[in-house]
Amino acid sequence: YSADVAVSLVLLAVVVLLSDLVRRMLGRVLAQTGFQVHAAEFVSTLQLCCCTHELRVLSDVGKIERRFAHTLTYVAAVVHGLTFRDAIGNPACTLVHTYRQKLVPSAALWRIACQFAAAATARVLMPLAWSLGVSSMHMRHRAGEFQCTSPIDAPLAATAVEIACAFAVQTAVTHTRSLEEKYRVHAVAAVITTAVYAGPSTGAVFNPALAFSTQFRCDGRSLSEYCLVYWLGPVLGIVHMCASVLAPNYPTAAPATRPRISGRKWMDVFHVHCP
Repeated sequence: YSADVAVSLVLLAVVVLLSDLVRRMLGRVLAQTGFQVHAAEFVSTLQLCCCTHELRVLSDVGKIERRFAHTLTYVAAVVHGLTFRDAIGNPACTLVHTYRQKLVPSAALWRIACQFAAAATARVLMPLAWSLGVSSMHMRHRAGEFQCTSPIDAPLAATAVEIACAFAVQTAVTHTRSLEEKYRVHAVAAVITTAVYAGPSTGAVFNPALAFSTQFRCDGRSLSEYCLVYWLGPVLGIVHMCASVLAPNYPTAAPATRPRISGRKWMDVFHVHCP
């Protein structure tokens, strides 16, 4: 048991360190191309998915104590928060950035594409790592052909859980923006861990890309049910958060009246507003 845990902790540390190294390297190489943002998004989401895959194996196959599992969840959330830099790693949260006008729709779509590409990559990479059979737990997982079972009992109830978790976590992210980063990551990690503790019926994923990587491959539910719970649920939670938390802070301004402009000044206006 202790040897399996030690191997998993080493694997998690290797994933984080390699991800940070690649993220820094690509940031320098692609600095002049504009693609460094997409590279960081891909690598950060890959880090998140790979770590979550291993934590799930520790819980489902390794049968670690629930309190220890929640401790690892908290630590992982802190590490991700400190290493992600400007990456988002969550399509639902990317929608919040679009709503707050921090991202234009085209940039948001590119980020979401990177997130799902990373999620798909993690689904391929982690079975390869487990196939090495470094620990007895990984060997048991390989013997079971890397199968997993969906935690969903009732899809509608599970959807409500995902809505609530997404709302709670994103509200915490919004209300802690004024804190220093070294304190903020702990506050958000605490809320994430609480959501995971309170939502075992779905795994409390509240991240469509992460769910695609870790949940969609599991037996027990159909694709439509997974989409309902893990895609629609978080999006509805985010929409509810934007409507109830962010919208009151964005008062609607009165429409501006357009001044009359003489014909000879149109060229000047064009050069000012359309560089």
